[in-house]
Amino acid sequence: TLDLTCRKTPCFVKFSEVEKMANMQAEINEVQPVLLSVTIDSTLPFHFTGKKCEMLQDMNSHLEAVLKNKKALKKRLIKPRCQNSLPIEATFHKYIVELLTKAVTFIEKLESHLQAIRTIPQIPDIIKNMDTALTKTEVLVIELEELADQILKWKDVQKQAYSD
Repeated sequence: TLDLTCRKTPCFVKFSEVEKMANMQAEINEVQPVLLSVTIDSTLPFHFTGKKCEMLQDMNSHLEAVLKNKKALKKRLIKPRCQNSLPIEATFHKYIVELLTKAVTFIEKLESHLQAIRTIPQIPDIIKNMDTALTKTEVLVIELEELADQILKWKDVQKQAYSD
């Protein structure tokens, strides 16, 4: 009879299984945030590293394309435009000589023309300085005329003083 009372009834077996499952779920709920944080901490750098690596690969391919274009451009610039001199009819030789002299003259004067163009924004300041200098010169001329008049008066006074 004792054996009969010790046996677990199906009702209590189910209850103990549910209790075990509840305990396991509680344990999972406790461990899951820790596991999630560990997983995030370990995978997040890989995620950012992956993005960083992808960005670096894109930049590298862009720079390789730029370098390739630069090399192609350099080859084109180094390569002479035509291997042979172009034949020019004798009737045009005179015009070619004139054109070359004008081109040389233009190149020689180019720097002075560029300098003149660069000074255009400074012209108002230059005019203002010239106006100031002109005003100062006019003041000095007036003072010089007054001084000359005083010298002439003093000279006349000295003549009269010696003649008396």
